[in-house]
Amino acid sequence: MKLTRRQTLLSGAALPLAAAPSLAIADGHTAPAMPTHRNFTLGDFRVTTLLAGSRSVENPQQIFGMNVDADTFAEVSAANFIPIDAAQFFFTPTVVNTGSEVILFDTGLSPAGTLSAMEAAGYTADQVTHVVITHMHGDHIGGLADDAGAETFANAAYVTGQAEFDHWAGAENEGFEAKVRPLAEKFSFIQPGDDVRGGITAVDAFGHTPGHMGYMLESGGKQLFLMADLANHYVWSVAYPDWEVRFDMDKAAAAASRKRVLGMAAADRVPLIGYHMPFPGMGYIDTRGEGGFHYVPHSYQLL
Repeated sequence: MKLTRRQTLLSGAALPLAAAPSLAIADGHTAPAMPTHRNFTLGDFRVTTLLAGSRSVENPQQIFGMNVDADTFAEVSAANFIPIDAAQFFFTPTVVNTGSEVILFDTGLSPAGTLSAMEAAGYTADQVTHVVITHMHGDHIGGLADDAGAETFANAAYVTGQAEFDHWAGAENEGFEAKVRPLAEKFSFIQPGDDVRGGITAVDAFGHTPGHMGYMLESGGKQLFLMADLANHYVWSVAYPDWEVRFDMDKAAAAASRKRVLGMAAADRVPLIGYHMPFPGMGYIDTRGEGGFHYVPHSYQLL
């Protein structure tokens, strides 16, 4: 019997796909390997997002949309073709190569995932000249050192916001004490509006943590915003910036920061990279109704 293409697909006898690396999974089948990195061009800068890790999390309304009822959460999710029983998290440090410096923004959960992605992208730890920490949650500082305390980026200078460092220095936080405190003498501290290097400026995005900041990149007349954890889901945070997020320490301030920064990105048509956005982490923002936004994934605009 000759099968149509539709019948073939429905029967499970999938048509051949282009060869790709794959990973074994529990039932003996295979799934395509996740990408390790993606390069973008911004003027004279080479920007590389690194997939340091990814995991599925159950019961996403325990994290996102905590201030809306279950029916609303389900309706919005269904309208955007996403399930309500799980969410996929991505962990995406970013390398900015200015031509004279190699600057790493955030370090992942541990050295292993970040270094593996960096090496696939053509970088080694000793090439990193600066490490910028957007904020000090564990999935951003975990790669600063291994479990034995060995420094990952020994040749780098470290940069973070003064308010962020001061908060965690007084918080008796285990991750800070293990990963950041031993490097304190190597840190320099900045405020919103300060430059990390030429063309890289800190921007206030407080609320997720007390000193959380994003960074505006500018080169060759083009801009790109690194928003870190300003918004952690392309629907449940970006489209609905007033929806509360469990990990936002000051939920009202975080919502205000989302509306302000996403409004800027939409008005100025500035692409942004989000630490937890679907990999490769870059997208564009458009307005959606009153007070909301629409996330448009990057395709080929900044090759």
